[in-house]
Amino acid sequence: MVTWRQISLNKPVMAEKTVIENSIVNVALGARAYDIVIGDDVLAQAGDYIGPVLADGGKVAVVTDETVAKLHLATLLTALDAVGIAHAEIVVPSGEASKSFGHLEQLIDDLLQAKVERGDAVIALGGGVVGDLSGFAAAVLRRGVDVIQAPTTLLSQVDSSVGGKTAINTRFGKNLVGVFHQPRLVLADISVLDSLAAREVRAGYAEAVKYGLIDDAELFAWYEQNGQALLDGDRQLRTQAVVASCRAKARIVAADEREHAGRALLNLGHTFGHALEAEMGFGDGLLHGEAISIGMRMAFDLSARLGLCPQAEADRLRHHLVECSMPTTLKDVPGAAQAGKWDGERLLDHMRQDKKVVGGDLTFILAHGIGQSFITRDVEEDAVLAALRDEVAAA
Repeated sequence: MVTWRQISLNKPVMAEKTVIENSIVNVALGARAYDIVIGDDVLAQAGDYIGPVLADGGKVAVVTDETVAKLHLATLLTALDAVGIAHAEIVVPSGEASKSFGHLEQLIDDLLQAKVERGDAVIALGGGVVGDLSGFAAAVLRRGVDVIQAPTTLLSQVDSSVGGKTAINTRFGKNLVGVFHQPRLVLADISVLDSLAAREVRAGYAEAVKYGLIDDAELFAWYEQNGQALLDGDRQLRTQAVVASCRAKARIVAADEREHAGRALLNLGHTFGHALEAEMGFGDGLLHGEAISIGMRMAFDLSARLGLCPQAEADRLRHHLVECSMPTTLKDVPGAAQAGKWDGERLLDHMRQDKKVVGGDLTFILAHGIGQSFITRDVEEDAVLAALRDEVAAA
């Protein structure tokens, strides 16, 4: 359903008082560079930041899901009203199932019904699902309109809202249909994380930890010291984690926007994790961040198994994840104890649909240790299958 509120046909102006305490991280992509605004109550200030990036007379269509709409939509709309930005609102169903062809088609129809033009913008207010779906729709609508990401989960703030990846799922795997479409602006409001369930926060924490594992051992050590307090709700620590993650991702994306080289490191744990999600049917039984938590541990254990990484480093990662009540094994997935739920060959088949497959060869992100991840295609499938079978046997 689309609702429309006409506020002004004039270009919005900056409010007289702009909050300057927020952290700003810039994604340096030349003419397509954009800012990530991070801080408390950013949604309430959204008009101040959105107004300057809209074209003359530009309007916005806010896309959100049923859960987020109840919690945060009013705050964003009030901020838009305050600076005279006309807006439509579109609400999609909550959950990973919305990342489908059917929901993409419906969203595009709704945006067209709202008469969204090339000079307008789509605001994705929600977690990774809303961000992916809205970004993809914006990318193809009228051959491309701007998207502004307003992530409301820890996972989307530290990872998915930045970098321009947009996609939907298919029965063959996760995020297999999509495009690169960089946002015009990202607004990460730390205060909205207070509304998340503990499980959602932990799922997002996995993606934050990932940046330490890739190439920043000091950051991982910081998480070892502060992770539990962050999960318990410390806003200052959460802000530091989002800023650190966004800086890391901005640096990687600026160097390799379309994942021709180093950006693939951001997929640490994802080859395994996406296979687990596919096997679970992309439902709420296994959240994306939970799958990545298990996948990162599996990647480090495979690295140790292949003699690439000391087992002590893999154990250090496992210990931290367990200490933070994160899932690390197939047994940690609800319902996984059912006989026959997991199968090594099926998991490997899911992995063969991974987007990073080149010439039929699987691409893995493995590690020599904490903060020493690397990309390789030199892993024999037999070794992967043996590791998967051991994981299944242990479940």
